[in-house]
Amino acid sequence: LPELGYISSKQASSLVGVAPMNRESGRYQGMRKIQGGRHQVRTVLFMAMMSAIQTNPVFKAHYQKLLAAGKAKKVAIIACIRKMVVILNSMLRDGVMWEAPKV
Repeated sequence: LPELGYISSKQASSLVGVAPMNRESGRYQGMRKIQGGRHQVRTVLFMAMMSAIQTNPVFKAHYQKLLAAGKAKKVAIIACIRKMVVILNSMLRDGVMWEAPKV
């Protein structure tokens, strides 16, 4: 994604295809789902997140929090992918490296 660092977090998550889309009109409330974006990038990030929720304490804690709130496993993984995209976008924008939180 060459655009990372130059666009907003909302645009970045939409570009990857992990931004939730609402289908509502008047009293009609449709399903909220993810769609669009770059499928190949989303697939790679999904596999990366499968590894990250097992090894990275930041994503592991966020994933466990979502599961405890009653979210489905795939929904929690997609939410973690969105969090990763937002973090990567801000890291590239600010020119900083990843620092693991000090426990």
